[in-house]
Amino acid sequence: MVERVQKILSQWGIASRRRAEEMIVVGRVKLNGKIVTLGDKADPNCDRLEVDGKPIQPSQRPELIYILMNKPVGVVCTCDDPQNRSIVLDLLPKKLTDRTGIHPVGRLDFNSSGALLLTNDGELTLKLTHPRYHLPKTYEVWVKGHPREETLQQWREGVMLMGKKTLPAQVEVIGRCPQHTRLKVILTEGRNRQIRRIVQQLGFHVLRLHRTAIDALVISPANENSLPTGHYRLLTPSEIAFLKHRANLIIEREGKLIQ
Repeated sequence: MVERVQKILSQWGIASRRRAEEMIVVGRVKLNGKIVTLGDKADPNCDRLEVDGKPIQPSQRPELIYILMNKPVGVVCTCDDPQNRSIVLDLLPKKLTDRTGIHPVGRLDFNSSGALLLTNDGELTLKLTHPRYHLPKTYEVWVKGHPREETLQQWREGVMLMGKKTLPAQVEVIGRCPQHTRLKVILTEGRNRQIRRIVQQLGFHVLRLHRTAIDALVISPANENSLPTGHYRLLTPSEIAFLKHRANLIIEREGKLIQ
């Protein structure tokens, strides 16, 4: 599979994507004997890649790993952070992060918690984050105050956000207290800080946001596979097959199968 060289180095656990780009810029990476430049692509199955003069062999690619994590508040969904904040990889044992190229699939805000996928399967990541792939995600949202039914209906039907209408959403009241309302929200798109921005636009404020499920992968307390905050588990073979099947179905149906 032909991919950008920095992505190959990241997926194969040689370095993070950012670090791989730095290595390329200073001339430490060669492709078929020539120094690589940013943007160059390669197929590691037939091209010769070298880092610091040492060839990378296809047999050295790490085993594919698929993880479901319950991300805590205050942790960044990146593989490194220039501000030295805690990142999701810090929650995994070094045996999983050393030279495996694991990375988060999509993101959860710094101030949000809940279900997060991590993998070193770049092909699956590309499909699951493709703009045409609408993987349903379920959230519990604590909102300050008590939105009226008409307001929630606006959200369900879609609202204008940064000049573009959001896709229809499922929004259900699942609890009320004197000071706040608890909502169950199911989205099939993932714009930056989408829930928080919509709630603010509707005149309210998010107190807490927790993602309970990514499609059929559930971490809510009612589920037998519930994960404590900050913990993770490996996906089962059937869960991996389900995700790949879902991704392929949607991408093929849209007529844009990613190679």
